[in-house]
Amino acid sequence: MSEKWNLDPSGHEVTVKHKSMWGLVTVRGVFKTVHAEGVLDEDGTGQGTVTVDAGSLDTSNAKRDTHLRSADFFDVERHPGFQFVVDQIGPVTDKSSEVQVKGTLKVRDTVKPLSFIAHADRHADSVTVTAAIPYTRADFGMTWNQLGMMAPKGEISVKLRFTRQG
Repeated sequence: MSEKWNLDPSGHEVTVKHKSMWGLVTVRGVFKTVHAEGVLDEDGTGQGTVTVDAGSLDTSNAKRDTHLRSADFFDVERHPGFQFVVDQIGPVTDKSSEVQVKGTLKVRDTVKPLSFIAHADRHADSVTVTAAIPYTRADFGMTWNQLGMMAPKGEISVKLRFTRQG
């Protein structure tokens, strides 16, 4: 029997950190609008979808946020969101809270396979999934880099709390 799970609107945090200024400054930002849902089977495996509103990124610098929403980066006019489709999630071992997550990430017009280990903490009618996921900007068509100031790689941190429906 499968159970449907939805993202708790107050229980998520999707952040990004990226080195800039030739590695001297770490830029951090939080995506304020995230939607997700999934299905878990009795054996602990499942599928789902996470959608992030690209225009909801807040780095506490309005000028930088405007630039990140431009065609140089997220191009939110043409691509308002990122989507991660989870094809498979399941426990790494029977006694571990680690789960293997496999799916595809769509950013702009690029769709790439993505696999990573996450931590799942389940309590009664909720489960919280956390992960740190490395990325390379150029893999998703974001190559703007004035004077070589930006590192090619960064990290997305995800904390998503799901609640059981029905």
